[in-house]
Amino acid sequence: RAPRRPGREAGMAAALKRCLVRRRDGREQHGLAASCLRELRDKARGILAIDKAGEPITLVLAEDGTIVDDEDYFLCLPPNTKFVALAKNEKWSSKSLDSGTGWLSEPADEVDSGAEKWKQLARQLKDDLSNIILMSEEDLQVLIDVPRSDLAEELAQSESKVQVLQDTLQQVLDRREEERQSRQLLELYLEALKNEDSILSKVAASEAVPGKEMDEVDTGSSSTGSSARRVLSDQILAALKEKPAPELCLDSQDLELVLKADPEALSSALQWDRQKAAALQQACDQELSKRLQQVQTLHSLRSTSKGKKTLPWGDWPSSKRKK
Repeated sequence: RAPRRPGREAGMAAALKRCLVRRRDGREQHGLAASCLRELRDKARGILAIDKAGEPITLVLAEDGTIVDDEDYFLCLPPNTKFVALAKNEKWSSKSLDSGTGWLSEPADEVDSGAEKWKQLARQLKDDLSNIILMSEEDLQVLIDVPRSDLAEELAQSESKVQVLQDTLQQVLDRREEERQSRQLLELYLEALKNEDSILSKVAASEAVPGKEMDEVDTGSSSTGSSARRVLSDQILAALKEKPAPELCLDSQDLELVLKADPEALSSALQWDRQKAAALQQACDQELSKRLQQVQTLHSLRSTSKGKKTLPWGDWPSSKRKK
């Protein structure tokens, strides 16, 4: 074989003219490269899925509808000229304007209508099913709600295939919702871990307090309420006096301090009777126990989560998948 000549190949590539084609009622443009008008017609028929059994398609300029049927005229057109492909019995009209901005001149109610929207989305799927990934959740729901027969007619597919498609769209929608919920749960879990660390640090700090002051509270000095005031800050005492269900307002370290206070000294500091002070300490004890139980639960969740492996996207369980 004779070696190829780089100069000849470069000349052939340079002879190709890049063009943009679309259907009369379509807004999606396709880029093509053709060396002659006939080649452009053939490629346009294929990429736009126009029936080959019909008459040859007619190419017109998108901007004004000028028919392009002369080879010399085609060669004189600049690169990236926009064409509209007309099949049999189709005619160009002023509504078939450049898809880039021409649709702005159409009536708003026609463009924004639900019927027009789902048809546009269906055409996107017809061109490339991977467009599902790029669709919003609202767009997915629109296609799911379309009657199966209407969507089958628009896509030129059987109703059974359209049913599979709508099931797939529902799975994509469900998976996005699951991801959203998983993220929310993760945020709550991380927030709970922060609270857990705060509780444990405060418990450790309270255990490090010298026992001398605690002994003063536990022994109950003769000076009424003085020992309780030394251990319980004015802020804690104010919360105990003024807040409804004060045990819910205090942190766990403050709850422990209230529990360790001598009941008689506490009632004197709060100017309550002994029975009311004892009820307060009991409520604080219940609240602290509940919080410690939550801490243990979080520890168990952490241990369990460390032992599990994260599933890849493709292996997520789905109730709609075949067993």
